[in-house]
Amino acid sequence: ARWFYVGKRACRQSIGQDVLNRLLVKNARRGLKVVRLKCGDPFVFGRGGEEALALAEAGFACEVVPGISSSIAAPALSGIPVTHRGMASSFAVLTGHHEATYAPLIAGFAPGSLTLVLMMPLRQRARIAELLIERGWDRATPAAIVVGAGTPEAWRWTGTLAELGAAEIATYAREAPGLLVVGEVVSLA
Repeated sequence: ARWFYVGKRACRQSIGQDVLNRLLVKNARRGLKVVRLKCGDPFVFGRGGEEALALAEAGFACEVVPGISSSIAAPALSGIPVTHRGMASSFAVLTGHHEATYAPLIAGFAPGSLTLVLMMPLRQRARIAELLIERGWDRATPAAIVVGAGTPEAWRWTGTLAELGAAEIATYAREAPGLLVVGEVVSLA
C-alpha cells in the first residue's frame, strides 16, 4: 500500500482540495483501491462530500464509512455531554473559522437555549464570546475549550463565557485541533 498524508491544519500549508480530488480520481483510474481515511465524520466539516462528488463525476462509485464527529466525541471524551435532561435538549455545531459564517447563526439562537459546539474556533474564541454576550447569553454561562481530544496531548479548559476570550491554551496544545463548547452542560465536566 502507498499512502499520502493529506491532512489539513489551520493556518498551515496543506494539499489543496482540488489536488486531493485529482489524486483520488487518478489512482482510481489506475485500477487501485483507494481509501481516504479521515478522523471523525467525513461529512461534518470534513470535505467528504466534495471528494465523493469528484469520484462520482469521474464515474467511480465510492463507499462512505462515517465515523463519530469530533463535535460529539471530543466533548464526550472531556466528560461533557452535548445534551442532558433538564439542561440542554438540543445542540448546534458551527464552524468557528470566520465571523461572517458564525455570527448570523449565533444571532439566531435564543440565549442559553441549547449547547453550542464550535469547530476550529480557537483564534476566534474572544470574538465568539463577545458576540454571545452581546446577544444576551449570561456571562456566567459555562464554557470549555477542548484540544486534542482522544490523544495523549488532550487538554481541556473550563470556565465561563466571560473568561473564554482570555483563556490561556497550554503551549503544547496550541497547534492541535480544538473546539469550544458553550452551555450549561459544561458544568457536568
